[in-house]
Amino acid sequence: MRIATWNVGLDRTGPGLLVRDLKRDEDAQIAAIVRGLVALDADVILLTAVDFDHGGVALGLLAERLTRAGSPYPHQFALRPNSGTQTGFDVDQNGRIGDPRDAQGFGLFSGNAGMAVLSRLPIDEGQARDFSDFLWRDLPGALIPDGTDPGLLDIQRLASTGFWDVAVLTKAGPLHLLAWHATPPVFDGPEDRNGKRNHDEAAFWRQFLEGALPMPPPDGPFVLLGDANLDPLDSDGLPAGINALLSAPALQDPAPRGTHSRVEPDHAGDPALDTVIYDDLGGLRLDYVLPSKDLTVLGSGVLWPPASDPLLPDLTAASRHFPVWVEIDLP
Repeated sequence: MRIATWNVGLDRTGPGLLVRDLKRDEDAQIAAIVRGLVALDADVILLTAVDFDHGGVALGLLAERLTRAGSPYPHQFALRPNSGTQTGFDVDQNGRIGDPRDAQGFGLFSGNAGMAVLSRLPIDEGQARDFSDFLWRDLPGALIPDGTDPGLLDIQRLASTGFWDVAVLTKAGPLHLLAWHATPPVFDGPEDRNGKRNHDEAAFWRQFLEGALPMPPPDGPFVLLGDANLDPLDSDGLPAGINALLSAPALQDPAPRGTHSRVEPDHAGDPALDTVIYDDLGGLRLDYVLPSKDLTVLGSGVLWPPASDPLLPDLTAASRHFPVWVEIDLP
């Protein structure tokens, strides 16, 4: 099985705009994403930064496009994200309530930049667990900034987008997908609210797998995947969170590598591990696919081809991020 994640950047500036773009069949970015997904050829993929709508219309339209391209994904899954869900508090302390940064997670509207699963295998939707309402204050050792409004603490969720446990049904039994998309550790002030929250979103999964939280970890094989928005070596955030997660005993890190042959002498990390490139920051490893220890990894990679590959223009037109995949053999 090939399991993958890709931050596709299918987030728009208003509700319904993604549906509009998918229906028009004229959007160059969407066409590039479809070609990238066909080339990726994953059995199951977690998409991040994709707008949610209650009826799953956008996700269904994307699946239709993939079917026409010869890569059907008959099973889709998405839950409403925390992004864009307003708290009623002036979280960013700018004197106004209702701004994108006043939401549970940054979002221009409720459902903005959520997550979605496309699968060739059936999804056990009835047994899916959603931990997205877990409060930040309830995480042991939470790095909540001093002076946070007590009323906000009563409702502030930890997940900026979501925390899911959703299983796909394989011939060997359920395979659990543990999905998340963390806040970037920037765009805040000296209180470092986003940096601390990003750290704690990674800490949530480590503690969850250790059995330190009220909800038990899955009792079968799993893959933890998504956009952690933090590089273990070259990010501006607090790397202790992601590094502790990568070294968690329950996980293995196949360290997927791209084939772009980029060189970044100013970075401590290996550029081959990068999953995104920014004009000002260069390449970073932000997206992860981490199988449980009981799974056999057959291969892994970042779908980031060299400049001579004709696929590269499609991938760069689709998103700043590149797909990350891991092939596993189920026990």
